[in-house]
Parts: sequence; structure tokens; C-alpha cells
Amino acid sequence: MSIELSVLDLIPVRTGQTSAQAIAASLDLAQHADRSGIARYWFAEHHNMPAVASTSPPVLIAAAAARTERMRIGSGGVMLPNHSPLIVAEQFAALEALAPGRIDLGIGRAPGSDPVITQLLRQSGTTSDVDQFPQHIADILSLTSDTGATVRFTSGGTYTVHATPAARSTPTVWLLGSSDYSAQLAAASGLPYVFANHFSGDGLDRALALYREQYQPSEAHPTPRTFVTANAVVAPTEDEAWARALPQVRMMSRLRSGRPLIPLETVEQARDAEASDGLGEHIAQNARRTWFIGAPERVAGELTAFAERHGVDEIMISPVAGAYDAEPMDTAGGRAQTLDLLTSALA
Repeated sequence: MSIELSVLDLIPVRTGQTSAQAIAASLDLAQHADRSGIARYWFAEHHNMPAVASTSPPVLIAAAAARTERMRIGSGGVMLPNHSPLIVAEQFAALEALAPGRIDLGIGRAPGSDPVITQLLRQSGTTSDVDQFPQHIADILSLTSDTGATVRFTSGGTYTVHATPAARSTPTVWLLGSSDYSAQLAAASGLPYVFANHFSGDGLDRALALYREQYQPSEAHPTPRTFVTANAVVAPTEDEAWARALPQVRMMSRLRSGRPLIPLETVEQARDAEASDGLGEHIAQNARRTWFIGAPERVAGELTAFAERHGVDEIMISPVAGAYDAEPMDTAGGRAQTLDLLTSALA
């Protein structure tokens, strides 16, 4: 089975690295991915996390689109409760005008943040009502369409609103999620769907089955369309792959256990700390079952089998390889190595 490879980027921030350096490293990785034949490159939306600089997908998409030529660029995803549907529609209509035929608008229902940030967003008046999520999806689809959205005023009369005045093409909208709800909404809306398997693998089989069984064809998408996400680290040897995976394993352990979050440790820092505190032991056991970590041929074989098992021809990897102390701050050496070795092994 032949599979396409895509990338999800959270823009990791390691110890001692500035946000500018982290973003520069990810943009360098995006260019590298474009040259390597990667199908699409998505930026996540997370807030108030010392180890993650991907807070504003539209800004990052614009920067990456300007530096690449071929692959699709998108959001994985825009967390809609944080934004006005009109603003999201306008931002992505503008991005589509900048890079016609290359923009994906992945939309999620979670806030992508902690309760403090959620409260700040509510106080600022920009947070959308989660209960209105299905309607807001429909609004975005209408606003970015040729016909636009019709606004009805309580005082009487209607007005047509367009996200951009003269669109020649529209971004592709994807629904993202990790629950039955998102799968069923995507099916009912006739939209492409992605289950967040890299973050929560529980329920993947059920969500994909619900999506495919309940899918209602739409004009833009007559058949269901989905792919699968996965965490991956590939290196020349198994030992190096696991060494590069350890910083992310330990960060996930902090996140799941409610411990204070810190910038991503380097490989050396993670190795030395793990020897004394064993923080990543539990997550490492899970990673051995659900992540794809190892030498190129083995990981390529496992990913191909994974794609075949779930009936997809595309895998979006989150390349979570950590960096060594001596590696430059403005490049993503371990993550680029993962892409290089994996694309070669899958060729």
C-alpha cells in the first residue's frame, strides 16, 4: 500500500530557545517538507504552554505559504470557540487568495488552552458559544462560498456578507476532533474529518466507523474523506529514536499529570532527569504501543500497516523528535531527520 505523508507542527520550544528561533526552525522544516514531497503541513493552535509556540495558525500559515511552492498549508486546527466565525472566514479567504488551491482550514471545538486562557478570552468578548459550533461551521462555509451568507435583521430586511469580495477558490474545510460528536457532525455536514489520534488514540476505530457509516454526501465532497494522525520519531538507530522521543514523552507526562509545564527539554536534559525522577515511565509505556518510534524501515512498515488497517491513504505525523544540546536553535534537525528517513523508506 502506498501512503502519502503530511505534517502537524506545534512549533516546539526547547530550553534556551526563543519564540523567534522556534518559529524559524519550523518554517525551515516547512520548506524542507515541501522539497521532500510532503502532501500538507498544518499548524496547531495551543495557548499558554511554554513548550509550544503555535498560537496563531493564520499568521504561521501565511509565513509558510510564502516560503513553499507545492504542498497544502493549513490549520490543525483553528479552535473555533476562541474566534468569531466571520474573522476566521475572512482570514482563510485571504490566505486562499495568497496561495490559491493550497489552503486547508481545519477546525476544532476544544479551546486549545487552560481554564485561565479560556476565561481571558471570554472576558475579551471573542469566545464563541460552543453550543453554536454546528451553526458556526455552516456560517464559515457560507461566508467563504461564492454566494456568501445571508444576514437577517430583527428589524426586517436581509444583507449578503462575503468573507472576501471576489474569491476564485475557497479553502478546504476539515473538521477535527477526538470524540464521536465531531465524527458525526462531519458526516452530517458532508465534510472531511480527522481524528486527533496523535493526542488521544482512544475511540479512533469507533469515530471513523461512525463518520463513514453516517456520511451525507455534499457537492464539494461526494464521498467521505479522512486521514489519520500519529506521533513519530525516526532515526538511524532504535536507540537514537528513543533518545530523541524522551523529551516529548516527559512533556506529555507533565501535561497528563498536571505538573507545571516547562520548555521542552533537550535530549541530554531529559536523559539526566529521567534517571533520577522517572517522570516519563508511564507515558513511555503507552508510546511504545501508540507512537511510531524507531529505525526507518520498521516505522515505515508500521505506518503502512496502520494506514491499511484504518482504510486511509494518508498519515499526518507530528514529528516529535527532540534536539541535542549542540544542535542549532533555528533549525529542526531531529524533526527534519524524521521526515527524510521516513519519506525515503516509504518511497
